[in-house]
Amino acid sequence: MDYTNHYNSPIGGITLAADGENLVGLWFDEQKFFADALNKQHKKKIFLFLKKQKKWLDIYFKGGIPDFIPKIYMRCSEFRKAVWNVMLKIPYGKTMTYGQIAGIIAKERGLKKMSAQAVGGAVGHNSISLIIPCHRVVGTGESLTGYAGGIDKKIELLKLEKADMMDFFVPKFSTAP
Repeated sequence: MDYTNHYNSPIGGITLAADGENLVGLWFDEQKFFADALNKQHKKKIFLFLKKQKKWLDIYFKGGIPDFIPKIYMRCSEFRKAVWNVMLKIPYGKTMTYGQIAGIIAKERGLKKMSAQAVGGAVGHNSISLIIPCHRVVGTGESLTGYAGGIDKKIELLKLEKADMMDFFVPKFSTAP
């Protein structure tokens, strides 16, 4: 059974989902692929585990760097897990491109190269936003593209983290909603 609860962040509502032991979802309300990892049978309930996740969000949205990572469970393919694990290593306030992630995955798998578009699909389907920081992934040449929560939220999150955004831009034909 999954349990959900709501969190009001300064940049919009967030739905959290947990299986009782692990965080399985964290989505901005109405984002693309909203609740895609949530079991059909679930109920709204606050319990100690979700209170701890809300504490992480409180610290984060006050501009702090949480000193813990909530226990998470990735409900996804092995490929997505590999991509999401790379995203977990992107430091607070820093960014990485889809191509750089593709290079890391290719190296891990002993391949000459990996498609940045395939990585983009995995990043876009991240069901544990913020904790797995997909907002820190940018396109080639510092383009701000491809954020399921909305490009406005991606920009706000990077500003909150004091990322160097001097050269970032939103492309004319962005994949971001």
